[in-house]
Amino acid sequence: MDVEALKRLAADSDRIVFFGGAGTSTESGIPDFRSQSGLFQTLRGTEHAPEEMLSHTFFMKHTEEFYRFYREKMIYPEALPNAGHRVLARLEAEGRLKAVITQNIDGLHQAAGSRHVLELHGSIHRNYCMKCRAFYALEDWFHTEPLVPVCKTCSGMIKPDVVLYEEKLNDRVFREAQEAIAEADLFIVAGTSLSVYPANGLLRYYRGDKLMLINKSPTPFDGSAHYLIPDSFSSVLVQLFADELD
Repeated sequence: MDVEALKRLAADSDRIVFFGGAGTSTESGIPDFRSQSGLFQTLRGTEHAPEEMLSHTFFMKHTEEFYRFYREKMIYPEALPNAGHRVLARLEAEGRLKAVITQNIDGLHQAAGSRHVLELHGSIHRNYCMKCRAFYALEDWFHTEPLVPVCKTCSGMIKPDVVLYEEKLNDRVFREAQEAIAEADLFIVAGTSLSVYPANGLLRYYRGDKLMLINKSPTPFDGSAHYLIPDSFSSVLVQLFADELD
């Protein structure tokens, strides 16, 4: 990686858009999904595959088992933003970063200070009663009983505002992500295997010639990147932007 050349490239960009996946949160102690140490690999061979337990059908038919898995494997309330999250927040504060698009549901970008965050797959921090639509924050139910949380008003079942398998992405959020990418001069994609549709289809909306792909393992879109960096998300962002942000 020619760090100095990439730093000059970054310094010349003022319409930056960032698109990240689970690999952006591993340095905060949250496992990813598809790497060798990821959730889908470590739980292979269990009674129900993680992909099955994170489906809408499983949620409706086996709600207690879903919530047991969700509470134990999907929520990390003690996790803190890492250096990469903080760099992005500072770039946004400077006015150079126009949007953070994330496949993650952990809320770490907002915890770091980012404001324009487009959460493609929802958030653990938003939860709704399926009956009366009352809102519940994570802390309203996570440490309480019963295992399946119920609404205090109508006793309806509470569902996390996360996009499960078989569910559709939010049209407004997806459209805003398309528009942000189309207007970007520098498009940074990091910490994602780019194997999940339709999120991976967002790359085709980029019209520029500065697509920077940062991922430790190969992706199906490596050939489309103008700058391919097999390294960690936070390490690269700190190297590229630390000088001007100090």
